[in-house]
Amino acid sequence: MKKILKISSLAFLLITGIACENDNQTIATAKGGPELIAPANGTEYVLHPLNAATSEATTLVWNHADYDVQTAVNYEVQFALHGTDFATIVSGGTTTNRFMTYTVEALNAIALQAGLTPYTAGDLDVRVKGTLGSNADLESLSNVITLTITAFTTELPKLWVPGSYQTDSGYGGDWTPASAPKLASEGFGNTNYEGYVYFATTEVAPSDGFKFTDANDWSHGIFGDDGSFSGGLTSPGGNIGVNSGYYKVTANTTTNTYALTATQWGIAGDGTSNGWDGMIPMTYNPTTKKWSVVATLTTKDAPDHGLKFKANGAWDINLGDNGADGKAEYNGTNIGTTAGTYLIELDLSNPRAYTYTLTAQ
Repeated sequence: MKKILKISSLAFLLITGIACENDNQTIATAKGGPELIAPANGTEYVLHPLNAATSEATTLVWNHADYDVQTAVNYEVQFALHGTDFATIVSGGTTTNRFMTYTVEALNAIALQAGLTPYTAGDLDVRVKGTLGSNADLESLSNVITLTITAFTTELPKLWVPGSYQTDSGYGGDWTPASAPKLASEGFGNTNYEGYVYFATTEVAPSDGFKFTDANDWSHGIFGDDGSFSGGLTSPGGNIGVNSGYYKVTANTTTNTYALTATQWGIAGDGTSNGWDGMIPMTYNPTTKKWSVVATLTTKDAPDHGLKFKANGAWDINLGDNGADGKAEYNGTNIGTTAGTYLIELDLSNPRAYTYTLTAQ
């Protein structure tokens, strides 16, 4: 009985001690949010792609949030389109420091995600949210500053080419823009689109054929033939018919024109067995979307010798390599060759970013 009594007494004292300790704990409360102190409200940034990953754009600095107790505070920088009251927030990252540094690349990505138009000055609102603990308790918000940012993009504008040919040609379901091949403009703000499309079957308009869309759906711009069937575009226009084959496709949504040029690709050069005047034909694979040929080459040094890719046995459309980096450019430098047998592949499926490989066999 004495042992039971002693254990019970000890338990009572422990519980009482814990209860007293809890009674004396300090409860944290948020007295004031963080305060953004730099950069100044209205600061302007014009962002450029050169060295964007390493160049510093800005550093946001704020005062400590006041929580009545000395404790680490978690901060999140929040961005939103100016005047939207942060209805859609783009997170600028989290930290326990009282500053956040952004590279040009990082700030540009935030600006684009928030909805700013590339190469056009636009305003973003910025604030800092403070919280405590892993559960993000006791939220407090800073003042709001507005930054004017001119963002950039390295993404080329695109046109999609949906049509009745897609299933047979290896581009997903018919009339499905999301899986259709694409054309690309030469730069932001330009409307001269180009790309290569394979049509496995002849598509006869007006019931069949293809159109152009400026998004991967049917909810935006739609462009088709203007009724003349002679290269004129209009919106939404009619279906564009085409004979089977592999085509260089161009379109311009400013001049409202399009053109289809059938191509058969091959290799030529003094590093090949057919020389510069001839052409060794390549074969197109609709699964890999590549042209290929196995050929025996001799050693010839660029830039004066080697090989190039050309279409239709002529030099009107030809591709070389200006940087010896596997990227194929129109009228580019000759590609040097080394003696041996090679699998040579040309990939024109990524518009305006054409590539090739030579793989020893």
